[in-house]
Amino acid sequence: MKLRQLKYFVATAETAQVSRAATALSISQSSVTTAIRDLEASLGAKLFHRTQQGMDLTDAGRELLASAYVILGKLEDAKNLRHRDTDSSGTIRIAASYTVMGYFLPYHLDRLRRLHPNLEIQLHELNRDSIEEGLLGDRFDVAVMLTSNITNARLDSETLLRSTRRLWVASGHRFEQRRSISFEEIAEEEMILLTVDEAANTAMKYWSSQATQPRISLRTSSIEAVRSMVANGQGITILTDMVYRPWSLEGKRIATVLPGTPVPTMDVGLAWRRGAAFSPQMDMIYAYFHKAFNSPFSA
Repeated sequence: MKLRQLKYFVATAETAQVSRAATALSISQSSVTTAIRDLEASLGAKLFHRTQQGMDLTDAGRELLASAYVILGKLEDAKNLRHRDTDSSGTIRIAASYTVMGYFLPYHLDRLRRLHPNLEIQLHELNRDSIEEGLLGDRFDVAVMLTSNITNARLDSETLLRSTRRLWVASGHRFEQRRSISFEEIAEEEMILLTVDEAANTAMKYWSSQATQPRISLRTSSIEAVRSMVANGQGITILTDMVYRPWSLEGKRIATVLPGTPVPTMDVGLAWRRGAAFSPQMDMIYAYFHKAFNSPFSA
């Protein structure tokens, strides 16, 4: 396995097309295709489903993507050892929602604290309404939250990541080997609905345009409960790749399938009060995330 192959793989995963990855990397499409083919051969696993819409990650591909981010991130950290900003100080007040705090932010907080060791980061975990009020009331400088849920026009935001929503099923489920599942078929199954971070409201919005409605057997705020119940064959769910793990706490496998009708992505990004004057600390946070998510192999 070569770092070049990992970079090409990550670029393809993030852009979902070989042509876009090649353009972002300023190389030929054949170079990207060859790197992915060689990587699949060395791993003995298929990393992408080739579809008319582009390149869709397999379960093995999503597992490799998580590892690739760590590997490339560590490489970036090594390159930045001499660039640590020990002169930067002060305090930044960051608010974050539950999903962001649990599944997105810790890795970046670790990197920020190593890049800016003298910067004090004050964290606050809150729901969207409280975050929006806190930004407008100047209790927080910036928020890392689900930008797809923001409703207040007095806030500015920038989306960093769009996480695909997929159908989660137990290993061996009748849907597992299918490329896509219609909402009519999904509605025949017991549905487990996650409620945290307005997930239930979002689900009802995209279900409202369907001819049928889900058979909800349980509403829960626990992602691990959803994961275990799906893995045990007690229902199915639709959740994002950000919170996906292929195994439940009991060690049972979870597979994913794309719904036949596209489901809105879960968007994660930065938010701040419209018209706010950025402090040096806010500039540092913005610059870090902007750099991390505006390259074809972002970590």
